[in-house]
Amino acid sequence: MTKTKTSRILLIDDETDYLVPLAKRIRKRNLNVFTVDNGHDALELLKNEEIDSVVLDIKMPGMNGDQVLKIIKERYPLVEVIMLTGHADMDIALEVMEHGAFDYLTKPIDFEELFHKIQDSVKKKKINEAKLDHEDG
Repeated sequence: MTKTKTSRILLIDDETDYLVPLAKRIRKRNLNVFTVDNGHDALELLKNEEIDSVVLDIKMPGMNGDQVLKIIKERYPLVEVIMLTGHADMDIALEVMEHGAFDYLTKPIDFEELFHKIQDSVKKKKINEAKLDHEDG
């Protein structure tokens, strides 16, 4: 019997007061969580770690979340990205969905809803990986 690999989640948010407790709650659900507070560090981490799902804040200094999303989807098309924002804006929501976001949630988020979105995004990635493996095999 093969052991199921723990899902690997990357949280990207410049607000550490938000990031740290969120990471702690997700870890309690037995997921492997990585945290960074900016887009550049996130892209560096993705070069070295196999990530299943990313939770990405839209508003950040330097590279904003939409810029980071585009690069992630270009370099790692199977990685699913859930966008978070403190400001509900339908234009931004539509834009990030067009750029490949898995979903878009407004802060303050309901933790259970976010956790289920993370699980769904990981499932989608695994299904897409299996399809590719099947096509290659």
